[in-house]
Amino acid sequence: MESEINKAVELILSSSHTTVFTGAGISVESGIPPFRGKDGLWSKYDPQILDISYFYSNPGKSWKVIREIFYDFFGKAEPNHAHKAIALMEQSGFIKTVITQNIDGLHQAAGSKNVLEFHGTSKSLTCTECGEKFEASEISLDEIPPKCKKCNGLLKPDFIFFGEPIPEPAGTLSFEEAEKSDLFIVVGTSGEIMPASLIPIEAQRNGAKIIEINKNPSNYTAEELPDIFLQGKATEVFAELMKALKNKGKKE
Repeated sequence: MESEINKAVELILSSSHTTVFTGAGISVESGIPPFRGKDGLWSKYDPQILDISYFYSNPGKSWKVIREIFYDFFGKAEPNHAHKAIALMEQSGFIKTVITQNIDGLHQAAGSKNVLEFHGTSKSLTCTECGEKFEASEISLDEIPPKCKKCNGLLKPDFIFFGEPIPEPAGTLSFEEAEKSDLFIVVGTSGEIMPASLIPIEAQRNGAKIIEINKNPSNYTAEELPDIFLQGKATEVFAELMKALKNKGKKE
């Protein structure tokens, strides 16, 4: 692994535009389970609760589960060392942009500034009637479904439900970042969810080198997309990368 870490560091140091692309795997170490897989949320909850038609037909039932998953439980999650390392790398000029499929806001909480939330965010709610937007923290979820303070309309979280399009401008900007990146770091994603899974492929098509950081091989690994595959937990791999970057800086 050490030689692969050193190769990755060389790519990071020589890159002029590095983008990080994250999925559920980076937040697992903050206590947030993935949606899919043996211990995923869809093994415990019916995915129907996040279908947009079901939400409008059964807002109370949908919101009951949404509150339990995304606010009672996820709301307690804190950024882990991988989120913090990415934020430090951005502050140091090594990373230009973070594109995340996650809706938990942990990149921003860790200090990342330029974050594109491809699937939206759980941190804000929008009224389905008048369009007024609220921070989730300012809305009481004691009574569900929550209602708009302005017009009493139904509030919906600002992440995408099944049956909704990718939010803009995050969707377009994410693919634009892929086109102009010369290094793309893929972290904690299986590469199964469309159209997000196409973003690293777009980066490679435009000449970017690909570093993949994953606990287990992914669809990208199987397709031999990455130039470097760093297998392990995101927190542990980023700890090694940060150490190697620091050592490289001292030598120079």
